[in-house]
Amino acid sequence: MSNSDASDFQRKMLLMFSVFLLVLGVAIFWGWGVLYDTWYPFNRGNVGIYTIYLPLILFGILGILLTRKKPAKA
Repeated sequence: MSNSDASDFQRKMLLMFSVFLLVLGVAIFWGWGVLYDTWYPFNRGNVGIYTIYLPLILFGILGILLTRKKPAKA
């Protein structure tokens, strides 16, 4: 396995993990909304769930942005 193959594999694994975090965060938000019939997490009683799903979504988006492939030079 060459060095570029290994780094490409690591990039793909990080991308998959970032997508997993994003999907998990959205699923938690939707599950919470359906289960408790509330879609506004900033109420006093809903702050706990906000601290769970927001970092998952943000780290998922950040990971996806950081693992994009650089454009090939023409």
